[in-house]
Amino acid sequence: MARPEKKLMRKRIVNAYLSSVISISLVLLLTGIAALLIVNARSVSKYLKENMHVSVLLHDEVTDAQAGTLSAAYAARPFVHTSRVVTREEGAEELKQMLGEDFLDVFETSPVPLALDVTLNAAYVHPDSLSRVIAALAESPLVDEVEAKQTMVETLTTNLARISVVFGVFILLLLFISFVLINNTVRASVFARRFTIHTMKLVGATRGFIRGPFVRAAVPQGLVSSLLAVGLLWGVLEALRRSFPELASVVDLKQLLLVCGGIVVLGVLLCVISTWLVVNRLVSASKDDLYY
Repeated sequence: MARPEKKLMRKRIVNAYLSSVISISLVLLLTGIAALLIVNARSVSKYLKENMHVSVLLHDEVTDAQAGTLSAAYAARPFVHTSRVVTREEGAEELKQMLGEDFLDVFETSPVPLALDVTLNAAYVHPDSLSRVIAALAESPLVDEVEAKQTMVETLTTNLARISVVFGVFILLLLFISFVLINNTVRASVFARRFTIHTMKLVGATRGFIRGPFVRAAVPQGLVSSLLAVGLLWGVLEALRRSFPELASVVDLKQLLLVCGGIVVLGVLLCVISTWLVVNRLVSASKDDLYY
């Protein structure tokens, strides 16, 4: 009877170990994603701001050559990131896509004027700066109207700060969940050997001597979990990069490596600390407590 019981016990320990590794890895993955968003918040903010377009509508009599000259002049301004001419044909095509093929048939000539599509440097995409930028873009006599989404800029500026705070709280919550999860899974693994621990106490083993094997076993567990989380994180980023190539310009490689290193250290520390606490609790427990 002893051999089947040992096999069953070993199977339970292995299952508990595998489930804890997978669970810890998933929680560390979520923590890593949230941390990556926080450390790259400035890059994300810059990317979003520099992809916010300002439309400069020109007068009907403006020629393509004049529009090109004005676009080049805009591109030389310090607050402009990119500037390009939107021809009448491009504008008409955009209107067709938005309003339908038959919309322009009622006009004898195209009512769509030449326009410039301008993106701004991130430092100038701010409610206070944007009004001055719009005034500067409208100075040319060729310009009829400047359209900028000022409300969106104000909303973006406000929400980016809020999002950083939310992700900070989210990371703290994940760390708490990680600690509770690891503590429970480690406790299930260590609790299966509680009578061995009690026997070691009876023969005079010190707390440090009893803790040693369990803490040493926790290090590879944390390492495997964290490396698995790092591998999953790289896989997620690679899948996103293939779908959204612009992601490569948002995620900084140094910060990504820093987050990956933090995940490894965090995974090992959480497993070691949880194991330390659980073993200490069992060492302090009385014989009667071992049966419950």
